[in-house]
Amino acid sequence: MKPGIHPAYGPVAFRDRATGDVVLTRSTLAARPGEATVEVEGRRYPVVDVDVSVHSHPFWTGQGRVLDSEGRVEAFERRYGRGAR
Repeated sequence: MKPGIHPAYGPVAFRDRATGDVVLTRSTLAARPGEATVEVEGRRYPVVDVDVSVHSHPFWTGQGRVLDSEGRVEAFERRYGRGAR
């Protein structure tokens, strides 16, 4: 690898806007002067606000629903039977 051409890789906090949960990970999103930071376990990290994360996504929280106004899911289940769950 060529030295000096790769972005800095370091700890960054991702904050879910919907729930306020913070996930600390590593990323190439380097801290810029004047950007927001968040304190995690006594240390300050640059923070990136995200709209959806594992803490608020309906699939991961169990809040997801099948919206089917035309009856396609019921027709599929009648034809092929309900799968083992």
